Amino acid sequence: MKLLHFADAHIDMANYGRHDPVSGLPLRVLDFLKSLDTIVDTAIARKVDMVIFAGDAYKDRSPAPTFQREWGRRIMRLAEAHIPTLLLVGNHDISPAVGRAHALQEFKTLQVPFVKALDAPTLLKPEDLWGLPLQVIAMPWIARSGLMAATGETNSSEAFSRIEENMGQLIEGWIEDCDPSLPIILTAHASIEGAKFGGERLVMLGNDLVLTGSLVKNPKLSYVAMGHIHKPQDVNEGHQPPVVYPGSIERVDFGEAKEDRFFVIADVEKGRDTKVEWHQLTAVRKFIDRRTVLRSSEEATKSLIEALPSPQEMSDAIVRLVVEYPREWDSLIDESALRKYAEGTFELHLVKRPQSDARVRIPEGQVVSSLSPLELLEQYLVSAKTANADELKKLAQEIISNDSPNT
Repeated sequence: MKLLHFADAHIDMANYGRHDPVSGLPLRVLDFLKSLDTIVDTAIARKVDMVIFAGDAYKDRSPAPTFQREWGRRIMRLAEAHIPTLLLVGNHDISPAVGRAHALQEFKTLQVPFVKALDAPTLLKPEDLWGLPLQVIAMPWIARSGLMAATGETNSSEAFSRIEENMGQLIEGWIEDCDPSLPIILTAHASIEGAKFGGERLVMLGNDLVLTGSLVKNPKLSYVAMGHIHKPQDVNEGHQPPVVYPGSIERVDFGEAKEDRFFVIADVEKGRDTKVEWHQLTAVRKFIDRRTVLRSSEEATKSLIEALPSPQEMSDAIVRLVVEYPREWDSLIDESALRKYAEGTFELHLVKRPQSDARVRIPEGQVVSSLSPLELLEQYLVSAKTANADELKKLAQEIISNDSPNT
């Protein structure tokens, strides 16, 4: 059994760039659709036995019809190729309001052939999977708040622990009910204890259901297809079963600037270790994030240009330059010159962070009236780390002496 697994498509992420004059779609949306096309093309070319999408088709719970049309076109290509496809509902696909339809509802309502939209925990057996010889435990997004409202629990850590324990028991019970002669796949849109977000932040208990490591690493499972965390990783690397977050299909923001994008093909066979192929999406748009601090007021714009990569490296990339500088130097930054240098970028974000010097504090035990003008000046020059302080103090001494009535 060859399973293609991807997640976190977020195809309507249009937070950068312009619109395509031909299609009318935001150019960033076309980036995401290009990656989605690569995934669908690969599934068809490799004749995979099943596609598992582990949630978050969109970034918004109420996507525009145009974006739903583009998503639907790609999923229908899989259906027309008779490739069984499971679509988990993610946290970005579902409304917090009770009774509202989720963003993948049309596939369930219209009963699209070879496509199942999964919006509730369920165990799927071969008869539910178009006769495929495997079993799938599906866990779409489950918010703790919704579970607590449904069960009448109060907002407490004890209630959270009890709910997570009950969900764990449900999954473990389904694993025991499965046919031991067939592979068992667990797919979930959730967090796992010990998994890492982008930026190397360890997953902590929050407002969503967190699966324990021991639950997802159950040796009776053949493969665990996860979604929700954008950092590509195998939480059980080097061991069986693989517990895989393939990550988002395009870079979503600058937090993912240094991460490559992937989808996965897993070769699953009962009684043998599952083999995982990581397929890198090579056409994703580059994000470049640079930070600098202006140390001198001389040639400020030149210093900022030197902090950027070459125009060739920035070509068609989304670039951010964060600069810190004393507030009084604001007028020295020639933004038009910077944008001319970076005109080959897809988009340049110049983030200015002017700094205000902290007020000079008089040492404890002293009052301003007890200090001479020269002593006050000296404290200011020291706190401001002023260059040529000695020359300035000497000049100040001369000015004060010349103004003295005794000279």
